Amino acid sequence: MDKGFAKKYTIEQLSVHTQSEVIGDMSHIITGVDSLETASFEDASFSANPKYSQALLSSKAGLICIDMQTEPLPGKNYLRSNSPSRTFQTIVELFLINEYNNSGFEGIHPTAVIHPTATIGKNVQIGPYAVVDQGAVIGDRTRILAHVSIGPGTSVGTDCLFYPHVVIREKCVIGNRVVLQPGAVIGSCGFGFTTDSTGKHTKLEQLGNVLIEDDVEIGSATIIDRARFKSTKVAQNTKIDNLVQIAHNVQLGPSNIIVSQTGIAGSTKTGRNVVIGGQSGIVGHIEIAAGVMIASRGGVSKSMPTPGKYAGVPVMPLAEFNRNQVHLRHLEEYVHKIKELEKRLSALEKG
Repeated sequence: MDKGFAKKYTIEQLSVHTQSEVIGDMSHIITGVDSLETASFEDASFSANPKYSQALLSSKAGLICIDMQTEPLPGKNYLRSNSPSRTFQTIVELFLINEYNNSGFEGIHPTAVIHPTATIGKNVQIGPYAVVDQGAVIGDRTRILAHVSIGPGTSVGTDCLFYPHVVIREKCVIGNRVVLQPGAVIGSCGFGFTTDSTGKHTKLEQLGNVLIEDDVEIGSATIIDRARFKSTKVAQNTKIDNLVQIAHNVQLGPSNIIVSQTGIAGSTKTGRNVVIGGQSGIVGHIEIAAGVMIASRGGVSKSMPTPGKYAGVPVMPLAEFNRNQVHLRHLEEYVHKIKELEKRLSALEKG
């Protein structure tokens, strides 16, 4: 990594900053961060996955963040904590956040277009060519970067961050500390049409909104459709990856994790702490219980009332899916055996 910056810290200083336990030389100087495989004796790194155990043994890192169960090796320096990934992230931010993590534009840029009826809170940043429509309300300390569009009647809470080209359509409600990554669209029209006897499709206007609660983060190019007449809802602390489609009137519970390229059809409801792996597909008008975890490419065709781990199309309990995968790997062998048995049975019948 580029070490053009002049930052350097002792391991003791990093320990205090991350509230972690030191094992090794507290006075050793760290000047950067890197992966286990390529780190030097001046770099900090981390290990949070057993599959990197060999890299942990051979790493030349001057500091390694580990969990409470990992056995430290003599001659190496460690920061030990319950969450080595979080500890390492704190160190990464210490080294790598600089003036280029901000746009450089303070306050309201002269090219921003703000309707006279909009209400702008204290210490709000609005970047170049952003638009805030009539009746919109923007809370204190919210940062709206270049080319963001805030629709009429939309309410935005405090300490939010909207990256360039975010679109929030009319009447949506955004809570506090919400992060919208570039190109996210909140409040687009739900996909609804009526079809007459001749096969002609006529659009159903979606006149509801989207409600996003506090501490939600939504990834780049993710689309959340407005409800037909009520609210599509994303509950607090839910995190949604890039390229996700959330259809009209979906109700996502608190602290969900939804990974990229997932599609959730209309009016589906999820409970607390639901995890949905990438490229999963979920039909509409079903309910998914709290604590359900769906592996990547899972196909959900009916409600899931029982917490647990699931996989497959359609989804089934993970243990059952794994057993089936083992059987599938031996399918050719089974076919061969069946043919041999058929031959033997035919011979017996003829005999």
